[in-house]
Parts: sequence; C-alpha cells; structure tokens
Amino acid sequence: MDDASGCDVVSSEGFVDLSFLRPLYAVEGPVVSVHLDTSREDQDADKRIELVWNGLRKHLEDAGVDTATLDAVAAAVGGSPEIVGPQGESLYAADGQLLAVHTLSAPPAADRAVAGPVEDVLETVLDRDRQLPYVVVALDRQGGDIDAYAVGTFDPARSRSYNGSTLHITRVKAGGPSKASYHRRTENVWDRNTAGVAEEIAQAVASVEASVVFVGGDDKATAVLRDQPVLAALDVSIVDVSGGRGGEDALASLRASVDAALAEASARAHEEAFARYTAAAGSGAGISSIPAVTEALAEGRVETLLLSADRSGEPAKWSSAAEPLRVTSAPEALGTSGAEAFSMSAAALLLRAATLSDAGFTEIPEGQSAADGCAATLRY
Repeated sequence: MDDASGCDVVSSEGFVDLSFLRPLYAVEGPVVSVHLDTSREDQDADKRIELVWNGLRKHLEDAGVDTATLDAVAAAVGGSPEIVGPQGESLYAADGQLLAVHTLSAPPAADRAVAGPVEDVLETVLDRDRQLPYVVVALDRQGGDIDAYAVGTFDPARSRSYNGSTLHITRVKAGGPSKASYHRRTENVWDRNTAGVAEEIAQAVASVEASVVFVGGDDKATAVLRDQPVLAALDVSIVDVSGGRGGEDALASLRASVDAALAEASARAHEEAFARYTAAAGSGAGISSIPAVTEALAEGRVETLLLSADRSGEPAKWSSAAEPLRVTSAPEALGTSGAEAFSMSAAALLLRAATLSDAGFTEIPEGQSAADGCAATLRY
C-alpha cells in the first residue's frame, strides 16, 4: 500500500510529476479504482462512509470484480479519522491486493468506482495538482514556529520552533536616561530573533521545495522578517495571513487563513500555467484536442498534459498493454496491438501515456477552455 507523497510531486513550474503513478501501471488489470468523500465533519461520518462504500461495492460486484479484491478495498476504506474536516480518498486494488491509498485534501466531485484494465486516476492527480508545497510561520517578537508541508501531506514534513533571547523584549515605558538604551537593546533582540527565524524558514523552504511562505503574527516582527537578506534570496512568495502564536484561538485563525490563502495561491498557479500553455500554443509549442494530444503522446513529444476536471461528455478511447503510449478512437488503429486492445475513459488512458512518457500534468483552470478539454505543451 502506498500513501506516500513527497516534495518532488510538484515541479518548480507548478506541474505535477506523475512518476508516483508508475507502480500502479506496472500491475496487470483488471484494476479497481475507487474515489469517495471521507470527510469527518459530523458524528455520523463512519456510517455515511460505510453506506457510500456499500453502494460502490455493489456496483463493482455487478461489474464482476472478485470478492478478494473488494475485501482488500473494504479493509482500507475510511480516510483519515484523525483529520477533522473535508477530505476524500482514492483507493486502487487488483487481484486481491490493495495497490495504493491516497488521502485527498478535498472530496472528489462525485463518489465513483471503476473496474477496468487501467487505473482511472484523474481524481488523485487533480488533488495533487491543486496543492502546493508550502511553509507556515507563526511569529512573535520572541521567535517563531515554522512548519513545512510537502504536497499531499496533512502533517508537516519539518517542524521547528525558534526562540531567541527575550531580554527586554517589551519596550520600557518609564522615562530616564536609560530609556533609549533599553529600546536599542529591544530592537536588537527583535532583529536577532527574526534573523534566526529567517534562517529556519530558508531551511524549511528547501526541505519541501516550497513555493509559498505564509506568515502570521506580530506586525513588528513580520516587518523585520521581510527585511532579512536570507528571505530576499529565496524564490518564493511570502504572504501575510491572520493569526499566529499565542494560544489555540490564534493558531486556529492561522490555519483557517492559511487554507484560504493556499486555495488562492493554487488558483493563481493554475492561471499562470495556463498562460504559459497559451503562449506556447501561439508559437506552435502548444496543442489542443484529444486527437492532436494522443498523436503527440505516441511520439513522446508531450512535456505537460493539461486536462479539464469536467468529465461530462468524456469519450472512451482504445489502447493496449503492449503500446501504452498509443491512444486511439478505434482498436483497428492500433495495428498489430488491436487484437488485445481495450477501451477506457480518455482521461485514464491519456494519464497513463503521460506518466509512462515522463510528461507532467496540470489542470485546465475553471473559466479557461481547450478543445475536448485536453491540451499539451510540447518538448519539440
């Protein structure tokens, strides 16, 4: 079983590295793909998830899936009970064995189960693509708590707390000749503590290859932090959010504001990625439509595959185990491989071809379009 994810899942350009799917495609079908809402927002979550799974299991039974494979999925269904709030789950199984489980950061668009010769992974890939590696900083004038999150993880991959000297951390209100000296010492302590936090942030960014740093806390300390040379040298966005250090309420506010800011950052990243595709299309290095993209995939020319999350009207296509990079509209088009051809949804076959040809992936953002909901940037 694989629930692993790492900082290499999203490239520096914001595209998903699909190599984490390769072990799935090494397994011969038939394969079961299950995607369901496992959110933990009410006391009846366990019962609700059980009822949903029972319905999906009946669907798979009717499709002829063997009991051992269904039991393997049943033993793993349930998401992450320790995570409160919205979530989803993708599970893959074959020949009585669970192949992989992926906890999703949000529920899939619909509860769905598919049995076929190839895994149907679009929900899993979309969830990975909508995430970013990031760092959260809860800051005050004494130091900061720094957590680094890799893509696909709910818990920090790296967590540090920096607390420097707290000598005269509060400004002295009394007058007298010593007042200016105390204030200088206070400023020096703030600078020194924030410099230490900045070094920890730089290390946290490197540990997960973060693309954004969210900072919440004391305004004075935040202003000093932004002036640190070590942060100016980082190729990341630094975003101010509400909340910070100072108890459960401050931390809860920080988490909520980070989640909102993270969604905005992800949306911006997708718009930027689509803009790069549009520019590539203008120079002949970008294409759209399923026929054009399948031809480029067969030739190994696709650098990044772009798909829409909207699967309404998605056609079925043909491919084979012998030639996984070839995706066609009819088995006859596969030539000698036609005798062993099988039909699956276009997205399932396109994602397999993209993975096995070392292409990346990014979602076509809502509000943007491409022919057939499919596009690609080309290597050559």
